[in-house]
Amino acid sequence: MDTAVGLVQAYLRVNGYFTVAEYPVLDATGLAGPRTITDLDILAVRLHRAPGASGAADAPLDPALGAGGGADMIVGEVKEGRPHPNPAMRDPAVLEAAFTRFGCCAPEDAARLVAELLETGRTVAPEGHTIRTVVFGNPTSPPGSGAPWHTIPFARVLRYLEDHLSAHWGILGRTQIKDDTLAPAGPAGESPPRRDRRLPPRPRPVGGGS
Repeated sequence: MDTAVGLVQAYLRVNGYFTVAEYPVLDATGLAGPRTITDLDILAVRLHRAPGASGAADAPLDPALGAGGGADMIVGEVKEGRPHPNPAMRDPAVLEAAFTRFGCCAPEDAARLVAELLETGRTVAPEGHTIRTVVFGNPTSPPGSGAPWHTIPFARVLRYLEDHLSAHWGILGRTQIKDDTLAPAGPAGESPPRRDRRLPPRPRPVGGGS
């Protein structure tokens, strides 16, 4: 898996999302049989946030996600440079196929939901969950207010993961974690300095997308 995609997947998971990375979209109409025509970097779903006994939801979400309290589905694009969707993320046929196969909506609703998602960056399925386009990358300037997607800088992703490890090291340091991005560094029970954690280096902002 691409390192940048792995970072984003780890970030979404610690925020309570179920994720699928590099989700393939197939074309099964050709004479040669099914073939992969593209993949979507991240599909993620977070269930409705029911409040606890105190009346507040436990484990608050990172505000940078821009998510509400209801069920939330993210169609995510990961860029090491300037955050912008690639052509597949703007192709109605690709998104309709992904929506139908992923099961986020009925096939007869897919075209309408995709059209609204492409126009505004978010839509609400008849089942009640929100579907949003979120792009992760290294913006060299604040994203335009008219962009039909939500942007999260990599710097925010890295900082959130570092803070999460620091805040919960007492538990994570004693836990076997199979996620390479979040795998603790150092002996169990110790809280190593931030620089010792095995997070990939912070990406440098660049002018163009990848």
